[in-house]
Amino acid sequence: MKYEKPRGVQLKFYILHSTFYIRGVLFDSMQDFPPITVFDVETTGLDPRKGHRIIEIAGLRLENGVADPSKTFISFVNPERPIPWETRQIHKINDDVVRGAPGIEEVLPKFLAYAEGSVLAAHNAAFDMSFLECEKELCWGYIDLPECLCTMRLSQALFPREFGHSLEAVARRLKLPIPAQRHRALPDVELTLEILRKMLELKNISSFEELRNLSSLKIPA
Repeated sequence: MKYEKPRGVQLKFYILHSTFYIRGVLFDSMQDFPPITVFDVETTGLDPRKGHRIIEIAGLRLENGVADPSKTFISFVNPERPIPWETRQIHKINDDVVRGAPGIEEVLPKFLAYAEGSVLAAHNAAFDMSFLECEKELCWGYIDLPECLCTMRLSQALFPREFGHSLEAVARRLKLPIPAQRHRALPDVELTLEILRKMLELKNISSFEELRNLSSLKIPA
């Protein structure tokens, strides 16, 4: 597949999870942004208020616009409840995979330490953040969650006449490859990062404040 290289930017690609992944690369449009941690969670179901739990979480941090794959965060999480059959068909994670994994009280503080000092970003971030909000209650002490940007909100703002804004719909619109392991945390993080980069370039968004105004889950004060 041909990739159009932005001017003045040196890119190195290798294939991981059947999608393009950027290795130690300067994202020209984000080099003046604060640190951003793109993340994703896989869960036992859709609603944490009904007892559904996180079973996998992954993150990739950008510092000065540079993504370093050697410093990704990824962990299974023991949900302490069975994973429903219909959910297993989506992400292919079964009870045996997570049985020996650490609990959320261990994984979430480690993830937040990894993301410390950064702004979070996710696709359909309201979903991911709703799970973090519920799961943090199971951790010792008070946990403050960072600000979070949403690439789905960004897509809705930039393409208001388009109907679909799911991760796959946006990827297809931007002509990005869909990872073979779709609905797994790290491949979804990689795709979300590519979607973010592509939308910033297409719409010439070079200010973090502009990005925040278009995509933040909270209205900036």
